Amino acid sequence: MKREPPPPEAAATELLPEVAAARLRLLAEASRALASGLDAEESLRRLARLVVSQLADACVVDVVEGEGVRRLTVTDRDPERALRLLPTGFLPGPDDSAAALAKVLRGAGPMVVNGVDTPDPADPLRCAQWALYRTLGAETALIVPMRVRRQALGALTFVRRAPAAPFDEEEQALAADLGHRAGLALDNARLYALQQYTAEQLQLSLLPDLTGLADLQLAARYVAARERAEVGGDWYDAFRLPDGSVILAIGDVVGHDLAAAVRMGQLRNMLRALAYDSGDDPAGIMRRLDNVMQGLTGVELVTAVLVRLTTPSNGPWRIDWTNAGHPPPLLAQPDGRTRLLEEGLAPVLGVDPGLARDTVSLALPPGATLLLYTDGLVERPGEDIGRGLTRLRQHAAALAREPLGVFRDELLDRLIDDQHDDVAVLALRVP
Repeated sequence: MKREPPPPEAAATELLPEVAAARLRLLAEASRALASGLDAEESLRRLARLVVSQLADACVVDVVEGEGVRRLTVTDRDPERALRLLPTGFLPGPDDSAAALAKVLRGAGPMVVNGVDTPDPADPLRCAQWALYRTLGAETALIVPMRVRRQALGALTFVRRAPAAPFDEEEQALAADLGHRAGLALDNARLYALQQYTAEQLQLSLLPDLTGLADLQLAARYVAARERAEVGGDWYDAFRLPDGSVILAIGDVVGHDLAAAVRMGQLRNMLRALAYDSGDDPAGIMRRLDNVMQGLTGVELVTAVLVRLTTPSNGPWRIDWTNAGHPPPLLAQPDGRTRLLEEGLAPVLGVDPGLARDTVSLALPPGATLLLYTDGLVERPGEDIGRGLTRLRQHAAALAREPLGVFRDELLDRLIDDQHDDVAVLALRVP
């Protein structure tokens, strides 16, 4: 049985001081390269470039995907040879192959391949490896697994072309350590991707489906803050009441995490029930929501705008709204005029359910766009919110005649720069 190589730190003490220092530097640089981001594939490509400059003539990175193997990258220190490298892609699975790569992925541990093996037409993976070694001019290859929790996630292959330059025990130990660190980085990135996907699906499940309001021109979007999970407390809603009017709502629950998203879901469901059953005007619904929120939930502070839209067949569309400490809705007309609907403002929910709240009414001009949004669209750290509202009005005026989907997307592109906060928008276009 092959003897396990000593740890690189222990082996390095037996080397010349300058050689030991160089190998420890390589470990440190590799750790930085692997920890420099959550894009595991790019981190592994950086590792390959780093290894090629210090340890091998070429480096190959293979990752296990499903029943097969994907060749992520092949890096060579010879630029001309790099132009002739095989394209990356999927390789046959390792289950029945006799190739050294397959044995490593099945758990054999680090393996050294001396000379170019003969291809076997019945073994597709072995044939692929033979073609790789021929293209790289390999005389010696060292294959180490990227293994985490006894599972091989892939392998690193270090290639040397000089016949008299085999990998000694210390270099094999160093390569094995690099494989272990690469495996940890790949595993962490996959776990993060899974968490991100789960959070994204949760957020989508908490936001409303607007297909039931197909008779209205509505456009909505939720964009999570970039430095946090893809979930947060910003929310929007739109639903029809028994009398045929439509409720439009937007709000922000304190927090930018999974707990905030759960509280947001509770709040949205309570708002739907109260609005649908009570028959109150927006201010009355907001007072009820404030009272129920403080009595039955752990939600602390919430900003929100609640709008009721009526669409009579023989007159202008009208809105009635109230505002609980939220940025004011924006009305943009086709001629470029814009107006912030600053009336009806009262304190945030969660302070005192007995506070007075007012409902304000307005007729909507034909072709106008009503925009509800959260503060992440207009606020920037260290800047007065007035400047953000001015930017919003300027861009909305320039886009007011565009189709509603273009209006929404362009507005987000122009106003979201270095995004530190979640953003939710809900836009309505009057026919």
